[in-house]
Formats: sequence, structure tokens, C-alpha cells
Amino acid sequence: MTQQDDRWLAGAYVDPEVYTLRPDYRALLILADDLVPGPSDDASEKLLRSAEERAVPDHPHVEAWRDAFRAFGAKPQRTRPSVDALLRRVPQGLPRVDRLTDAYNAISVEHAIPIGGEDVDRYHGPLRLVRANGSEPFDTIVDGQPAVEHPAAGEMVWRDDDGVTCRRWNWRQCLRTRIGSTTTRAVFVLDALAPMTDAALAAAGDALAEALRATSPGVRLTPRTLGAGPG
Repeated sequence: MTQQDDRWLAGAYVDPEVYTLRPDYRALLILADDLVPGPSDDASEKLLRSAEERAVPDHPHVEAWRDAFRAFGAKPQRTRPSVDALLRRVPQGLPRVDRLTDAYNAISVEHAIPIGGEDVDRYHGPLRLVRANGSEPFDTIVDGQPAVEHPAAGEMVWRDDDGVTCRRWNWRQCLRTRIGSTTTRAVFVLDALAPMTDAALAAAGDALAEALRATSPGVRLTPRTLGAGPG
């Protein structure tokens, strides 16, 4: 990692208002350099099949995330935490998107933890989790066309200087920073609440690191944990 990468990762933060709502919240950030993008392949297929076999649909960590969504006004039946949405797709088969997205989706399902992946080169300013004021732009697709939406006031959002990168904590990513066919540098965000322990969060991070090395053998990884929770 370069000094610039280190400074960018060090600049990431969680606003204190998030901890007021959920003092048990922790985020494990993993900055990855020298990734190998591309379509789904044998390595990512192996990861997804393993996740489908080991998935636990009614995991207590998923219910904790449903409670967190309700606490800031979201309805988890309509806008589900990302891991909840993935687990519901297991009986029909997880989506095959691309080798990097497949890797983190597989670990998300296997460890029952929301995980997002973002292209670092498309960021402007530090990554931070805040409660929205409602004016922040969020670029997305509506009815098949590019559109700009705005979060509800009080909604939990990840953002940078240009706008929202992920709405409702881990519900939906924007177009601008999502991983694509040219992504070689990315940040992966692993979201944890009680009852997930720090040890379980670390284990999920280790599993993601192993999955990224399986799809990108030369990848360089730098982790950073935000927040403090039960051991």
C-alpha cells in the first residue's frame, strides 16, 4: 500500500450519532490493492457453492440487522439488510455477478454478515458512515435509467465528498463507486452488531482475505476496525 492509501484508510470514520443508535456497531474495513477483476470463474463459483451449502437463513446476526433498520425508520421487509437479501436467494442460487463481487457475497452468506465492496479509485475524500440530512445525492438506476435520489433525513448512509455511496447502512450501493470490470483497488466493509463478537468479525475478515487471494493471488490487503464492541 502507498502512503496515500494509508492516509485514505486512516481518514475513514463513523459519526458518533451512529453509536448513539447502536453502540455495539463495528466496521471492519479491508483495503485491497492489485485485485484481478473479471467475470465469474471457477474460483468464484467454488466460493459461492460453499456458501450456499453452509448458509444459515435464521442467523441471530441477521435479526439484529433487521432491528437496526427499524431503529432508523427503514422497513426491513421492503429494504432488507444486504445479507438478509442474499440469504433469501440461496434456495434459487446466489447471483453470479463477477469474480470480486462473488467472493465477498460468498463470505457474507457463509458468515451471516453484511459486506460491501467499493472501487477506491472512484472515491473523493474519506469514507464515512453518517446519518443523512436528506440533501445528499445518490446515483442509481430507476426503471432502467440513471437517476439521482436522496436519502431520508436520519437514514444511515456511507458517503464521501461527492455523495452517498451506500444507502440504509448496507442496503444498496451507488453506481459511481461500485466494483466493475476495471476495478483493481477496492475497500470492503464488513458490518457487525451484537451478538456477533469481535472474534467472529475477525474470522469473517480472515475468510474474505482468503477468498480475495483465491481470486487475486497477488492482492495486498490492509485492514482497519472502526468502533468497539463485545469481545
